[in-house]
Amino acid sequence: MKQIYTKTGDEGMTSLRDGVRVPKDDPRIETNGQIDQLNAHLGVVRSMLDETQDFASLQIIHAVQRELMTVMSHIATPEGGINPRELHAAEIISQLEQAIDCADYQGGFVVPGGGSNLSAFIHLARTQARTVERRLWSLNREHPVNNDILVMMNRLSDYLFVLANEKE
Repeated sequence: MKQIYTKTGDEGMTSLRDGVRVPKDDPRIETNGQIDQLNAHLGVVRSMLDETQDFASLQIIHAVQRELMTVMSHIATPEGGINPRELHAAEIISQLEQAIDCADYQGGFVVPGGGSNLSAFIHLARTQARTVERRLWSLNREHPVNNDILVMMNRLSDYLFVLANEKE
């Protein structure tokens, strides 16, 4: 069995994609931690969706999850470094906007948890998406972030808001 621990992070340092060592609280590492948490929340949501009734939502969320892994790779690539993973954020934005436009959203204030468990978990993912968006904008001041990534995170939280309201 492959050993999972390396002990290289025991003193508060970790590696970026190309092996450059940075503190574990580096904004890139913090942002990726928040993205990882969002991905886990989306996994819970995806596990709760009905395969027959929510096929489109399942596809969108799974595509977002895969793209978040690519985003994390790009965040962990130092400026000037080459990342072989191609971003598809613009395509994800388009999918999210189409889903939002097709939703039956009537507007209004929503108190999370007032409906179904699924809706409450979607709201949890939505709030984490907003946290990720804020971290990305903070990161962008120090380490430029692809604009499509920033827009995708904004659309994702909008999509999750609409989806949560549909599942109330």
